Amino acid sequence: MTGDDVLEILDVLRRAGTDVWIGGGWGIDALLGRQTRPHRDLDLMHRHEQEPALLSALADAGFTETLDWRPTRFVVADASGREIDLHPLAFAPDGSATQASLEPECPDVYPAECFVTGAIRHSTVPCLSAEQQVYFHQGYDPTDRDRHDMARLREAFGVATHF
Repeated sequence: MTGDDVLEILDVLRRAGTDVWIGGGWGIDALLGRQTRPHRDLDLMHRHEQEPALLSALADAGFTETLDWRPTRFVVADASGREIDLHPLAFAPDGSATQASLEPECPDVYPAECFVTGAIRHSTVPCLSAEQQVYFHQGYDPTDRDRHDMARLREAFGVATHF
């Protein structure tokens, strides 16, 4: 997944009137304003109620569903191998959101202030804050990519990470 791919996908979804925020590796690189490593996919958080429009726009762009772990997440991919990991969010009136987790009584929490902007290829993009990225990198054995990403956040933002 290239930076140009990310911008193309965001444009498709913007034209469909959907709100999305980049998480994962591309989200960290957006916060940094530069690509720091290769990315195999794109993680997007989206408004649950906009899912029909989002899916329609992605289908029109050649994406089909390849994994369904709703309500937690689902994945779409296109014929060229571009993969998007989608995370539905339920927003509260105060701008915060929750995402269903594998433990229904413990949803993932997104404070209103975690929805920020970054840059990919000099274009402003919606993404998750450094603090939210750290929150999602807890509770599992990190990969080398995870270690790389957390090191970049520590260097750039001075945030504490658990690895």
